Amino acid sequence: MLLYTCQTAPSPRRVRMFLAEKGLEVPMQEVDLRSGEHFSEAFRCKNPYGTVPVLELDDGTCIADSEAICTYFEALHPKPALMGTDARGQALIRAADRWVELDGYLAVMEAFRNKLPGFKDRALPGPHPVPQIEALVERGTQRYRNFLSDLDARLEGQEFVAGATFSVADITALVTLDFAARALHIEPDETLPNARRWYQAVSARPSAMA
Repeated sequence: MLLYTCQTAPSPRRVRMFLAEKGLEVPMQEVDLRSGEHFSEAFRCKNPYGTVPVLELDDGTCIADSEAICTYFEALHPKPALMGTDARGQALIRAADRWVELDGYLAVMEAFRNKLPGFKDRALPGPHPVPQIEALVERGTQRYRNFLSDLDARLEGQEFVAGATFSVADITALVTLDFAARALHIEPDETLPNARRWYQAVSARPSAMA
């Protein structure tokens, strides 16, 4: 088993944090995104989409999606549960994680990839050229600010993103906030006390260093 990752990319960090919370050690190999290694013929044999993370199993099967990789490890190692322990909990955590990804993570990605010159003709992940659209920088930034406000409201009266227990939704949210701090220079300020409280607590978990 081998996890293809990149220390500077947010999506692989979701998997590394998940593994750290599980107490699992998986061999990892860095993929150099700056040099375009993810678009090499050798890597695209493992993931035609040309993105990380990718988990290669012992039989050669490759799983090329952060959520799918986490789901795989949750099934193999259900404790500690990070995706719920019953149908209700699983549904609530799935919904919360999906919300963070759609309204938060993808908003940051939209602004980031349409802004940096290094993503010229790479405004969307994947092997196909996609031109940047300047207006999407402002839209993505506003979408993310709206997400932060909604996150603060959600955390009013509850400890974690999906309720009373730490879950994969908190991992996705922490990765999103750290990504936004680097890419957009936006952090939860004093007007978002619940989000700040949550962020400080989750950032202090050992897995946040993954």
